[in-house]
Amino acid sequence: MPILRNTLVASLTITLCTGCANLLNPLGKFDPAPKAGAPPKARLSEKFAWGISTSSYQYEDPATLPGQRGFFSTDWDVLVSQKKAPPRGNALYSWTRFDKDLDALKKIRPTHYRLSIEWARVEPQPGIYNEQAIQGYVKMARQLKALGIEPVICLWHFTFPGWLYDHKHPGNSNWLHPLVRERWNAYVSRMVKALAPYVTYYAPQNEPNGQITTAYLVAQWPPAMTLATGHYWRAIEASTGMFRDCAAIVKKIKPSAKILSVEALPWWQRAPLDPGGLIYNTMIHGNTDHLDRVYDVCDILGVNYYYSQRTGPVSLLAGPSRRGKKFTMMGWDINPDGLYKEVVRVAKRYGKPIMITENGIATQNDAKREWYMQNHLAALGRTIREGYDVRGYFAWSLADNYEWHWGFQATFGLSHMDPSTKERLLKPSAKKFAQIIRSHPTVGSVTSLRPQTSFPTLTKTNAKPRK
Repeated sequence: MPILRNTLVASLTITLCTGCANLLNPLGKFDPAPKAGAPPKARLSEKFAWGISTSSYQYEDPATLPGQRGFFSTDWDVLVSQKKAPPRGNALYSWTRFDKDLDALKKIRPTHYRLSIEWARVEPQPGIYNEQAIQGYVKMARQLKALGIEPVICLWHFTFPGWLYDHKHPGNSNWLHPLVRERWNAYVSRMVKALAPYVTYYAPQNEPNGQITTAYLVAQWPPAMTLATGHYWRAIEASTGMFRDCAAIVKKIKPSAKILSVEALPWWQRAPLDPGGLIYNTMIHGNTDHLDRVYDVCDILGVNYYYSQRTGPVSLLAGPSRRGKKFTMMGWDINPDGLYKEVVRVAKRYGKPIMITENGIATQNDAKREWYMQNHLAALGRTIREGYDVRGYFAWSLADNYEWHWGFQATFGLSHMDPSTKERLLKPSAKKFAQIIRSHPTVGSVTSLRPQTSFPTLTKTNAKPRK
């Protein structure tokens, strides 16, 4: 899910520093728009990918302690140790109890399931691999295939191994660590070779555009730097280089594999109090700076869409304080039409097939979740009716999970975990999603989905936030 917290400080800082970063960009022209051909047409008879997305750090228990073989830590654990983020504990125990995720999936029956690999678990020290961890991920992919569910593997979902974090010189950490590209390529090669018999879809990175902004401009993500515009652009170049390396490695090992981008792409709307469109252009850069540099090596472009927002100071300053049926519990604007517009924009700009790789809502009102899903799917159906090549939709997420700075308070899940049994208890929205999957197996059938015009009577779900 998008990691940028919608706060007063973050909003104002992004506007100022990203605008400066764009002007000071030593690496390319302002807003370098690709020269794409005509968007591909939808193939209506093709099977539609109905998926659910998750991530390793947000779901898996570490399952190791300091001093034990295979012990690992991540850069996010550094942030937690500094008390700048809440601890995750054992999250949803998805490493040791992946069977509970499988049990929930058997009931919902998605066609695809997106999970990520924890690089630090696989390579707890530079050049030292945990073969048991590698085979653990292979087993997950094999079990999904046995259920008729296509695994979609994300090789990096926000967290870096702790050994790539330079405590003395944080600016040399992660994307900018001297070892990162060499170790990344070796890690990717090792994982793809192990997973190749069971995996066709690979996403090199999840939302690098949002992560880099929060890491180097607004001090919310490791290494938590502010206004570091030079670091921002070097990280953009490093991440796009690593993305392209990964795509080449995957295709060499498995030529039939499909490469997905996964980018955070909210729909930004111009506002009257944005003179000259400064804020608007800044936010569009956040959507495109990374994707412009990697789209050509992708088979499918992944759109993570949660909200729309106006780029005026009033909207940005309101932040998470907004409440009501038009907003999520995080204060994000609910705008299904924004998904339609963003898909059209991406299709026209890049000329590639598209999947919605994340879409969901943080709410304790499950009727609102159903309404949100139904209306966003209806907007997606509209894009397909108009001929745009949309191949799939992934809900975020399987269960109420750890949500970074929000801890366990932001509830996005189609289920919640019973703390005693670890069972994923399905919410009504999960059953609704399962019914939609069964009733709309092809791309063409998705066009029959229509918006739910009346807003439901809201009742709180029985889900209890994890502590």
